[in-house]
Amino acid sequence: MTTESTTSKEPTRARALFSTADFRLLRTALTNYARQIDDREELAKINALHHRLGTYVSGE
Repeated sequence: MTTESTTSKEPTRARALFSTADFRLLRTALTNYARQIDDREELAKINALHHRLGTYVSGE
């Protein structure tokens, strides 16, 4: 006796890892971190990530 779930060749549907609220929280944390660091290269990376997270949230 086999079940459909074991014989199906189709991949299961991907589930979101983060919610929209999680992205907002991450952006807030990044903002606070960016205010505390002095390394310009690190700040540029943080700013880019902050922007990408904001683009994702506003793209709902």
